[in-house]
Amino acid sequence: MLQPSIIEIRSHADARGSLGVVENLSLPFDIQRVYYLYGVPIGAIRGEHGHKQLEQVIICMHGRVDITLNDGSRQYPFTLDRPSQGLHVPPGLWRSLHFREPGTVVCVLASRPYEVEDYIYNFEEFRAWALSQPNQNHRE
Repeated sequence: MLQPSIIEIRSHADARGSLGVVENLSLPFDIQRVYYLYGVPIGAIRGEHGHKQLEQVIICMHGRVDITLNDGSRQYPFTLDRPSQGLHVPPGLWRSLHFREPGTVVCVLASRPYEVEDYIYNFEEFRAWALSQPNQNHRE
């Protein structure tokens, strides 16, 4: 399994402000869908599901979000608080996004269109699925 990782978003800054650039060539997948989360109350949790095939890059455009990823046996904690970084989330990971500041906006770049069959919403079902996958480096 690929490990989740922070990727740097190419940025250009001058006296007028900053410009962040994300292109398909700079990602480990072609973008098939873009969505964003906003207006989420402080302390609220979004996500709480896993994907079988979907790959994502999550960018906190404004504010701060703590993200916990889980492969069925290990957790990977991350904090995103600047639009110049994105979190690459490979397939096969459970995700929980904890919104920490008012006005936080999170943008998600996804490798696939919405496919209901790709989602697992129960953690124990996800864990059983994840641990059953071949070529996973899970520790019991």
